[in-house]
Amino acid sequence: MSLPRFDENAARPRPDLPHQDGATVRNLVGVMQRLLADDGCPWDREQSLQTLRKYTLEEACEVIDAIDSGSNEAHREELGDLLLQIVFQTELTRRDGAFGLDDVVEGIVHKLVSRHPHVFGDVQANTSDEVLANWEKLKAKEKAGRGLLDGLPRNLPALLRSQRIGEKVERVGFDWPDVAGSRAKVTEELGELDAAIAAGDAAAIEEELGDALFALVNLARHVKVDAEGALRRTADKFATRFKHVEARVKEEHGGWGDASSGNLPLEVLDRYWEEAKRRERGEGGR
Repeated sequence: MSLPRFDENAARPRPDLPHQDGATVRNLVGVMQRLLADDGCPWDREQSLQTLRKYTLEEACEVIDAIDSGSNEAHREELGDLLLQIVFQTELTRRDGAFGLDDVVEGIVHKLVSRHPHVFGDVQANTSDEVLANWEKLKAKEKAGRGLLDGLPRNLPALLRSQRIGEKVERVGFDWPDVAGSRAKVTEELGELDAAIAAGDAAAIEEELGDALFALVNLARHVKVDAEGALRRTADKFATRFKHVEARVKEEHGGWGDASSGNLPLEVLDRYWEEAKRRERGEGGR
């Protein structure tokens, strides 16, 4: 049996900003239920949790991009796309008899209240450090029997996951006592990577490269740098400089050409790269 048609005019109106409390989420639920009805959208009705998996990550990343852009309009739109994924998935699980959106909301409300006894109870916590320490104790009590790292998603970006692992084990004392120990570990791992490269052992090279990256992430944590953000900014910087190189190649050589024509000499490309760096420093592009 199909659901009645969603009437946009009958949907809850959007209140002005000071009075918004999330009540209009029902509008989105209504639209999603209509799309998933027997006579709804064929594409939506074919989706599953597995097919939506990639969109969840994509939409979360687009929210981060919108935050970085500083655009309120982009942020609003991308949060809507991410919220759609939550409603879409909970409608699928509700249909399958597992749980629904209200169950999700009730669960997170209960978690927030129980983990903020300094707000909703009589526990004292006057600093952020005290709040975090108490949060970890409550989590450990709630999830008795689970390992310290079990709650970290394996699908986090590798740098971010590595840094979060370091933060968690640091809280139980499994960490270098200072920056010097962490920095020495980087040197040790780079030495082992050099040895693996010299031996030409592909499996060892991969392992030692991973160890070196992990050691660098730990060093980033010790010097209070977000490793994920640092590498992202470097990648952005590289892309900007390479865009200048590409423009100069097109200007001076008509483009990259094809494989048969061969590559431009590296010293030529390096010259354009140095131009890009000078432009960044405001020293002129040529």
